[in-house]
Amino acid sequence: MKHINHRDVVVIGGGIIGAAIAYYGSKSGLEITVFEKNELGSGTSSKCDGDILAVDKDPGFNSQMALKSQKLVHELHTELDTPFEYRNYGSILVCENDMELEAAQKWVKQQQNAGLDFRMLDREDLRNESKYFADDLLGGLECQTDSMVNPYLFTYSLFEGAKRYGAHIHTHTEVVNLYKNQAKQFVIETNQGTFTANKVVNACGVWAPFIGKMLDIDIPIKPRKGQIIVASRQKPVGVRNVMEFGYLISKFGGERKVDPLIEKYGVALVMEPTESQNFLIGSSRQFNGYETKVDNEVMKCIAHRAVRFYPKIADMTVIRAYAGLRPWTADHLPIISQVEAIPGFYIAAGHEGDGISLAAITGKLIEEMINETNTSVPIEPLSLNRFHASLEHSFD
Repeated sequence: MKHINHRDVVVIGGGIIGAAIAYYGSKSGLEITVFEKNELGSGTSSKCDGDILAVDKDPGFNSQMALKSQKLVHELHTELDTPFEYRNYGSILVCENDMELEAAQKWVKQQQNAGLDFRMLDREDLRNESKYFADDLLGGLECQTDSMVNPYLFTYSLFEGAKRYGAHIHTHTEVVNLYKNQAKQFVIETNQGTFTANKVVNACGVWAPFIGKMLDIDIPIKPRKGQIIVASRQKPVGVRNVMEFGYLISKFGGERKVDPLIEKYGVALVMEPTESQNFLIGSSRQFNGYETKVDNEVMKCIAHRAVRFYPKIADMTVIRAYAGLRPWTADHLPIISQVEAIPGFYIAAGHEGDGISLAAITGKLIEEMINETNTSVPIEPLSLNRFHASLEHSFD
C-alpha cells in the first residue's frame, strides 16, 4: 500500500524559483509538493526589485536564456489568472563618461550580433526619455524586450496556477533532514512530519547549501546582501527601468572611477517605477553573511548615487528601505542541474539578482529535466559539475 506521506516530486523552497517549478511541473502532469519553512515569497522574492532583464546579461548563452525567460513571462501574463503588474516597456542603461559610452557601444554590438533588440541612445534620446536626467549624461543604450513585474505577486500568481493543476503547497514546513533510504527513496524529515519522495528539487536560494549538506553535497552559493530604497513618486521621473552602465561593471566585479564608499558597497543606480506610482531605488552588493539589517550608510550612498543621475529628485520622500540576500555564484550563472551522484536530486538556485528574470526559464528547465524531454536551452553551462570535477559521495 502506498505510504500516506509519500510524494512524487518535492520542491524545497517557496520563493519565485520554487513557484515557477511548481507551476510548470504541475502543468506538465507531474505530482508536485512544495515545502516552505515560512510564508510563500517571504525570503529573497519579497526583498528585491521586479526587473525581467536581458540588458545586463553577458552576450551569448546568458542573454539568450534571459530572452527565453522574457518570452515565457510574456505568455504567463495572459496565461495566469492572478495579475502580477506586468509592464513591457523595455529598459535603459545610462553612461556618465566617455569610457562607459565606448564600452556601451561594444556591448550593444555584441548583443545585436547575438540577435537581441538593443540600440544606442544619445543625449537627445535621454532628454526625450526624462527631463529629470542630469545634463552631463552622454548617452546610453536600450533593450526593448525588458519588462517589470511585482515579484511578490508574480510568486503568488505562479503558486495559484500550480494549485489549479493539482500542486500541494505546505507553508511553515521546514526541512530538518534529508537522506535516501534502502528503497532509494528520499526521506524528508520536517517539523510537520516525515515524508518520502521519488525526486527532490532544492530551490532554496541562499539556503540551498544547507540542504546540500544534508546529502554531503557542496553547493557553492554565497549570500550577497542587496539594499533597496522605496521612494514616493512625487514627480513624473520616468515610466521604465533605468540603470547606470556602471551597474554592469559592479555586477561582474570590474573597477569604476567612483567614490570609495560607492565602490566599497558596490552601489550602482537602479531606478524602477512601480505600478503603485512609487520608485524602487538601488542597488548595493555586499558579502555580509546572512545579516539583513538595513545599513544607513549604504542607504545614503544609494540616495547619493540616484541624485547624481537625477538631481531634481533630491527632495523626494523616502517611504522605507529593505535589504535582501542574493544567492551568488562565482561565474554569475545559476545552478540548474541534476546531481549525478544522487539520482533524483536537482538544484535550482544561485541566481543572484536574476531570480525574477530567470524564474520562468528555470521552472521550465527543471520540468524538462524531470520529464526527460529536450530542454529549452542547453543545460551544460548550468550544471553543478562546472564547480566540481567529481563528487566525492555517491548514493546509488
